[in-house]
Amino acid sequence: MDKVKVCMVGAAGKMGRRIICLLAESDKAELKGALEHSASSFLSMDAGEVAGCGKNGVSITSDLGTAVKGCDVIIDFTGCEPTMHALPGYVRFGVPAVIGSTGFTPEQTEKLKEASEKMPLLVSPNMSLGVNLTFKVLEMVAKAIGNTYDIEIVEAHHRLKKDAPSGTAMKMGEVVANATGRNIDKDGAFCRKGIIGERTDREIGMQTLRAGDIVGEHTVMFCGQGERIEITHRAHTRDTFAQGAISAAAWLKGKDKGLYNMYDVLGL
Repeated sequence: MDKVKVCMVGAAGKMGRRIICLLAESDKAELKGALEHSASSFLSMDAGEVAGCGKNGVSITSDLGTAVKGCDVIIDFTGCEPTMHALPGYVRFGVPAVIGSTGFTPEQTEKLKEASEKMPLLVSPNMSLGVNLTFKVLEMVAKAIGNTYDIEIVEAHHRLKKDAPSGTAMKMGEVVANATGRNIDKDGAFCRKGIIGERTDREIGMQTLRAGDIVGEHTVMFCGQGERIEITHRAHTRDTFAQGAISAAAWLKGKDKGLYNMYDVLGL
């Protein structure tokens, strides 16, 4: 079987570099194009050399048309604003895209849905197999306990992460909110300070930590009278997300237009 040919958007970023190196080792996908913004100091350089895993003959460009030529799938981890800026181009060229960016507003999410009506689009705040299995477990637990337990979510990431809470934490909040008949935007408690009064039954606490080089840690607590259930996922390396993105790209090739997520890739 031919390998899926990937265009890496944000080729010089942390995730872009790791994905490029793992593509060099992959038996299901390979790098075909590499894109960076027009002011990047890495333009015209070999993408593999920039990633630190040896030359691969793919030059980094700022022209989307050049980058996607001959590619089967785009992988984009650039961030919500760069992704939205590039989205019309993805639609124009019609190359299926795997989006790992986070922090999208409701309006931006709606634009992603509109784009998926014209092309295959896979969007996930976290590409990790373990995290997506955790989403499923959280749904099962939340449905079982209903509104009888207080729910709190704590997430921790490295000091350079720009959005808060993380996209993964927000997805966890959405999962438990939907399973218990709540709305994370209305019932989420994202800041507590001062004399705030007693906790309400419906609120879902969401606490954010930013420090050092933490790759990603998420804990959901279901707290009842006399007991507490904690479900935790810890990522030790970005390779977890990179490998998931490559698997998603291989799965997305040849799919019909529509909006997909990692549940689809994993058959959940």
